[in-house]
Amino acid sequence: MISPSVCTECAVRDRALCGALSNEELVALNSIGQRRKVARGETVIWSGDDSVICANLLDGIMKLSASTSDGREQMVGLLYPSDFVGRLYADQAGFTVTALTDAELCVFPRAQFENVLHDHVRMERLLLQRTFSALEDARARMLTLARRSAEERVAGFLLDMADRVGNAGCKAVDAGPLTFDLPLTRGQIAELLGLTIETVSRQLTRLKAAGIIALPSLRSVTIRNRAALEARAEAET
Repeated sequence: MISPSVCTECAVRDRALCGALSNEELVALNSIGQRRKVARGETVIWSGDDSVICANLLDGIMKLSASTSDGREQMVGLLYPSDFVGRLYADQAGFTVTALTDAELCVFPRAQFENVLHDHVRMERLLLQRTFSALEDARARMLTLARRSAEERVAGFLLDMADRVGNAGCKAVDAGPLTFDLPLTRGQIAELLGLTIETVSRQLTRLKAAGIIALPSLRSVTIRNRAALEARAEAET
């Protein structure tokens, strides 16, 4: 059971589902939730297994993946702090969920969570709205992959990472350079964007040569000119 004081201090409460809940609804969730730390590389849900848990991601980044017909793993998306994890009203998990970084979850037994939703219609409506929003994001990503060039895909990915994980980075002024660590290897970036590793590396090198980004290390990225990066990310119509 989660202490109400822990929820008050939660770093993602304003962005997560629970941030919009009344005190009564929050107490109902507190009664069934538990905090769980997950190590990098640990899988918390396996595709095809019984769907027994759901969760809010509090810290870290996780990946969603599925198995192809020939047994290979295909990454299909990422989960960030405040995202909802798991599949409600389904007997089996739809995707495998694995931590790309050390992470922390607020975990709920799925059946009990569904009972809470049944008793608190407003909470169920809020979750439905978030689900539709996630679906729209997934459709937008599919359109992006279909229409954008390799340069546009890589530039757009870096902007998304900056917005998602770059908040902890330090910059002297709002328009100044922002440095952050990528949670994915270049191979994983290539898989997510539908490119080859060589193409991803080539595009990063071009952006660096243009002075738009810097690459302090294999995983670190500094965005030196966000406006120029945004221009490179614009898909042609």
